[in-house]
Amino acid sequence: MLITSITLSDFRQFKGTQTVEFATDSNKNVTVIMGENGSGKTTFAQAFTWCLYGTTDFADPYVLCKSTLQDMTPGDLRTVKVVLKLQHRGIDYSISREQDYQLDSVGKLKKPSPTKLTISYKDRSGQQEFVKDSIKDSKVKEILPQELSKYFFFDGERIGNMSKEIQRGKSDEFADAVKRLLGLDTYSTAMDHLKGKRAGKMTVIGSYNSQYDSSSDSKIAAYSRDIKQYTDKKERLEARNAELEKMMPAIKEKMDELWEIIEKNKDSERLADRLKVIDEKIRRNDSMIGNSTGIMVDALQKNFKTYFYKPLISKSLEILSDADKIDKGIPDIHQRTIEYLFERGVCICGTEFTEGDEHYQHLKALIDYIPPQSLGTMINSYVNTCKHKSESPNNIYKIVEGQLQDVAERQENNSELADEKAQIESQLQKLQSIGQLQQKYQSYRDDYNKKNSEFINNTREIGGLSTNIERLETERRQLSLKNDNNRKIELYKAYAEYIYNILQADYAKEEKRIRSELVKCINDIFTTIYNGGMSLEIDEKYNIKTIVNDFNDYNIGVETSTAQSISIIFAFIAGVIKMARNNKDDEMLSTEAYPLVMDAPLSAFDKARIQTVCETLPNIAEQVIIFIKDTDGEIAEKYLSDKIGVNYRFDKQNEFETKLN
Repeated sequence: MLITSITLSDFRQFKGTQTVEFATDSNKNVTVIMGENGSGKTTFAQAFTWCLYGTTDFADPYVLCKSTLQDMTPGDLRTVKVVLKLQHRGIDYSISREQDYQLDSVGKLKKPSPTKLTISYKDRSGQQEFVKDSIKDSKVKEILPQELSKYFFFDGERIGNMSKEIQRGKSDEFADAVKRLLGLDTYSTAMDHLKGKRAGKMTVIGSYNSQYDSSSDSKIAAYSRDIKQYTDKKERLEARNAELEKMMPAIKEKMDELWEIIEKNKDSERLADRLKVIDEKIRRNDSMIGNSTGIMVDALQKNFKTYFYKPLISKSLEILSDADKIDKGIPDIHQRTIEYLFERGVCICGTEFTEGDEHYQHLKALIDYIPPQSLGTMINSYVNTCKHKSESPNNIYKIVEGQLQDVAERQENNSELADEKAQIESQLQKLQSIGQLQQKYQSYRDDYNKKNSEFINNTREIGGLSTNIERLETERRQLSLKNDNNRKIELYKAYAEYIYNILQADYAKEEKRIRSELVKCINDIFTTIYNGGMSLEIDEKYNIKTIVNDFNDYNIGVETSTAQSISIIFAFIAGVIKMARNNKDDEMLSTEAYPLVMDAPLSAFDKARIQTVCETLPNIAEQVIIFIKDTDGEIAEKYLSDKIGVNYRFDKQNEFETKLN
């Protein structure tokens, strides 16, 4: 298949009608289209798939050029159209897809019409013929099936994803694509026709099974009924197992991803446990602070007078400590005693006195110190009472002081704990919860074990059904030989099964040979593109394993970098294309070589590998159409110069319009 030209009319950024003629010369088979990011390279690449299949990867399904839309007035109609001209198996085809866009009477864009696909070709006489509407989709599928197109129309991001999928075991689709591209589907189609699972269609052997004449022996009908029942159940179980085989690797991959995250986030569990301890300590401190506050409030409520009197008591004791009236009272002497002595005029000691003399004055001064006016005695009593209260074990000041110290210590401890908590929470924000991850992991593991158990049970039951089917067919065969018509059916069926077994054996042999050649071809290309001491292995399911060649004892798959991953898928696709070209003349494995249409495939490579890619691909593919960024343009043109047949550049006019020059 060679793409000769593509014409875009008002498709996305490409306003008006613009055409690109592609290089088809075998010696200069490269078309380079260069442009800066956002200029329309990806849009142009998507035009191929829109034309062929009516789909794109754009989030916006409307493909009308926005610049054209701005020029439209109410009622205007514009048609978006892409015409792809190509050669397939020596026949020239023109494939076009168009879609109408119209504004309503108030200038609002109506829902676009369904796309219309038109396919024409030139017959041997050179006359143009149109493919009937009823078979247009099948004709596109014949030229390039949509499921295979992604291997020939791809961008750098998609090619990287494809590589990761193949390396992670998601290779069923790729395996089918390889087998189809390399002609093995010829065998598959023949085997399915004879004895396969053809949805809604009778196979050759199936048709014979339905033609047995049971009139000669009623057991034949019973055997046929049981065989069909067992076969139907076996096919349902096999179909279910095929589904399980596709689902389980995805579940296992999710389990592995979660386990890897769990391993990286183990610290979150330890930090979470520490956070619980901190919260408990803060809670306990807050509780004790509350208790201490309660004790202080209770003590103040009961002894608030003492609390407020103490400063006064302290001050009075300080003053009274210097007063000379303290301790001047005479024990057991009262005021009436002095008054009696005044009446007698004689002191207790016998000294006589008269009013106003010295002795009289001394006695009169005693009245200030003796009851009921014994100030010194009262002061002594007051001082002793104050000292007693100050030294009491229930002293409110000691209670409050002790509780305040405890509160201060616990508040300081809470402050330290709060700082540690903030640090842990900051760390946990960067980590994921182990508990939640483990729950998810357990859920996936339970699902995997359930499906795996179902697969094992189904396999066991399929084995039992196969045994029963084989036994019933043997017994039916023995009865059938007694009837001429049934004997013919057995003979025809035996021929069909014989042919089927030969095809199956040849298919297995050819598939193994082709896979072996593919491994060699891919490794030749891979080591050229990525000279890093690695090689690739492909198992029977077309899973890739990357091998380190320099270590004899280290022969397991290794993780690959982005450049390595893209190199792998490049090597795979290029290898398949190369083998398809080599098989073009093989009668049994007749295949078609396809072009490579690549959007920014060089971005992930360094300059050295860009050189090897540029030198390798044109020598492998029949045609290469490559979209590159301006930054890669100089080096790409340097290494592709002798292979470039056509060169274009995107000229970005504005955000909505690009010209091709």
